[in-house]
Amino acid sequence: MDYQVMFNITVVAVAFFGGWMVNRVFVLLDRLEEDMKLVPEKYIAKDDYREDIREIKEMLGAIFKRLENKADK
Repeated sequence: MDYQVMFNITVVAVAFFGGWMVNRVFVLLDRLEEDMKLVPEKYIAKDDYREDIREIKEMLGAIFKRLENKADK
């Protein structure tokens, strides 16, 4: 086997591996883009979270007031 054939085989192997790696990167980027599109559906906005926490604190405040005014303390 002469050096030209070994060189050609090496170039083909490197090109194949490089192409496969580039393909994997693009597939992972596509998957990441799909996941990023779903972010608004999976997570809550700060304003909604603050409103919900405010409501919970109001309910807890009312419960604690009832407990403090309980006659059998």
